[in-house]
Order: sequence, then structure tokens, then C-alpha cells
Amino acid sequence: MTTVTADGVTLHGIFYPAAEPRSTPSAVLICSGTGIKQGFYRSFAQWLSERGHDVLTFDYRGIGASLHESHVRHSKARKQDWGQQDIPAMLEWLARESGLEQVTLFGHSAGGQFTGVIPNYRRIARMVGVASSTGYIGYSPLHFRLLAGGLLKLYMPLANGVLGYTPCQWIGWGEDLPPGVARQWSQWCSSPGYVANALGTDIQQDYHQQLQLPMTFIHAVDDPIATRGNVADLTRLYPAAQIRVQTLIPAQHGLKHIGHIDFFRRSHQGLWPLLAKAIEE
Repeated sequence: MTTVTADGVTLHGIFYPAAEPRSTPSAVLICSGTGIKQGFYRSFAQWLSERGHDVLTFDYRGIGASLHESHVRHSKARKQDWGQQDIPAMLEWLARESGLEQVTLFGHSAGGQFTGVIPNYRRIARMVGVASSTGYIGYSPLHFRLLAGGLLKLYMPLANGVLGYTPCQWIGWGEDLPPGVARQWSQWCSSPGYVANALGTDIQQDYHQQLQLPMTFIHAVDDPIATRGNVADLTRLYPAAQIRVQTLIPAQHGLKHIGHIDFFRRSHQGLWPLLAKAIEE
């Protein structure tokens, strides 16, 4: 499927209609992490559709099928555009396709960080954030703090300046990023609050205080990014929301590792009923 955002950008997604509709119809918008293409969530999306949910995945502007420029260095995408333009457009498409007033926003990592800047937030029935946090490097373990600090404060600005974009595939950090995305990612992770650091400057519309919906945040103890401190740093931005935080210990689920992205791998599908429960309760 394709849809066009309010500012005229065409986005590409994949729709997984419910195999058999639930007694109470449900639709789930899966919002990707930074630099992760929608295909990474295919197995999980198919599994959810088999449980009776309409499911939509998509690529943000500047990523995967939604990169329309000849090279990522030419993309004008910014991180804030993902929250202010791309997610809203997909919320509208999914609500219209499913015939529902509200849908579930299911965000992985960055996908769960933008809820407070989404202008049509009233389309969201509930938000489930998996490994979603502010990502502030100061709240990460020391070894990761040193690594992430080097990447965010040295590698990204240098790569942007020399190459005009940030090659993340070289270092195993997902898809190559448009310069505007990398710039804001570096800036937002350098201080507590993440997207809140751009409020009043790059971002003028702020809905954090108005959100009263249920929000569930699920993270693993071995995640060096979505640590307890960083999850708490994100949840504090939603004072009126109904917040619930679940912290997973890999061994309690028969796993050696969960980390930041393994939730959606087939090897970890034993976790999927837990994620579905957060959607369906």
C-alpha cells in the first residue's frame, strides 16, 4: 500500500488483514525503530494478523521503500518528520481501512518515542512501546555509553560533514541514515528527555500533557539503550497517561538474551504472546 503525508511525501507499507476478525475489531500500526526496515517485523505482523488483528507496517521517509531519492544523502527527512508526518498518515490510513475510529500504536524503540508530537493522537486507542525509551546515553551502562557517545558525538557528525549522510550499515546499526535524521538522533540522545529537547525550537506542537490513553512500555534488563533510567525518562513526559512498565529478565523466559531488537526474531517468538497481551488487554 501507499499513502501520502500531509506534506506530500509518499510512504510505502504492507497491510496484513486479520485472518478472522476478532469479536472486537482491532488494528495495530507497527512503527519501526531507527534505521530498521519494515521487513524486520514481517513474521510478528503475520502472527498478529492470524490472531485477528489488522496490522500495518511501513517504512519512514528516507528508509527502505520510502527512500525516493537517488541516495540517502539527498533525503531531507528529519526524525521529527517520522512522528509529526509519517505516523499520522499511517494512523489515518489504517483507521480508514479497518473502519475504526482508533487503532493501537505499537512502537519499537524510536517508534514508541513520538507519541507526544503526533497531531492526530486521538486516533490512538493505546500505545505499546517495546524497547522504547529516551535513549539518553548518560543512563546506559558505562561500556555502551562510551561506544554510543563515540558514534553519536563523533562518527555521525563527522560522517554527515564528509559524506553528507551517516553510513550505519558499515557498523551494524541498521540502514544508512539521512543527515537530518542522524543530526537529530545525536542531539536528542545527548540530554535527558529525547524529543522534549526539540520542543519550542524544531518542534512547535506538543501534546505530551494531553495524552490520557493507556501506555505500556516493555523492555529487557539486558537492553543497553532502553534501560530502567531511560524508560523512566520517557514515561515522565506523559503525566496524564495510564502508564505501565514491564521489565523482562531473559532467563525467566528461557532465553539467554533479549536486548534491544531480539523481541521480533523468530527465535524469540515465545515473547510474542506477552506483546499481544499488551495490545489486547
